[in-house]
Amino acid sequence: MRAARKTALPRAVDSVNPPDNAVHVEAVESTAAALVDKNDSIPPEVVATQGEVRDAGVEMALAPRPLRERIGIASNYTVPGSHTLKYQVTSNKFPFSLNAELGWQLDGESYSARLAFGAFGISRVQTSRGQITAEGLAPLRFSDKYRSEVAAHFVREKGKVIFSANTPDAPLLSGAQDRLSVVVQLAAMIAGNPDHFPPATTITLQIVGPRDADIWLFTVEDDEMLTLPGGQLLTRKLVRNPRQEFDQKVELWLAPALDYLPARLRITESNGDYADQRWLGEP
Repeated sequence: MRAARKTALPRAVDSVNPPDNAVHVEAVESTAAALVDKNDSIPPEVVATQGEVRDAGVEMALAPRPLRERIGIASNYTVPGSHTLKYQVTSNKFPFSLNAELGWQLDGESYSARLAFGAFGISRVQTSRGQITAEGLAPLRFSDKYRSEVAAHFVREKGKVIFSANTPDAPLLSGAQDRLSVVVQLAAMIAGNPDHFPPATTITLQIVGPRDADIWLFTVEDDEMLTLPGGQLLTRKLVRNPRQEFDQKVELWLAPALDYLPARLRITESNGDYADQRWLGEP
């Protein structure tokens, strides 16, 4: 395990006989735009709380694990220690791969996370910062920057989320996560006691994007051994299947060897476009 440190955002891509730069830029712009969050809203009939875990309709409690070196404990959650993970990203929208980097920094009762990818001067960066509490991660601010930055602010004393994009405020539900912190929160939940998350378990969370909030349901699937650019890793797969017509499908493969941080993350749009982020290693 390596402590996170700042590194430059990669500007090169792996390619054999790449096309001209203009074509590259257009493709990267198109892919980054495709990953911009959809303007979903929270269905009023849905109410969820953090850590709500159901298997065949039965709620299950999470059991704590012993403290491990460089691992933070938040009640029933085992929060990963600091990491910097590099990924190779492929998509059907361009014939070459990009490099991405996830920086996760744990500093006592605070955290910061940063996910960046790009090429040829075109980039997209997501950041999340917040606190570590008895319910795991408690985000304070989430930002998404592609050309310009939009952000969501978690105003806990007022029980709402405020968006810089001037979209309507959203109610802040207990245990809400943003679109970046959620991958670490899921890691912390499952690392706390993997046996409580067998296949078919559903985890329900409110997820906040830069312009809206929605209820996401993650279903645990079978463990998989993945062959990745950085080597082979045993993983536990979770899937967020679309509930509405234009929802994204999100697939996560969490690796115990990486403190359950994602070894692979694949996002598929309703039209079939996808971006597949696969673990390359740590610097």
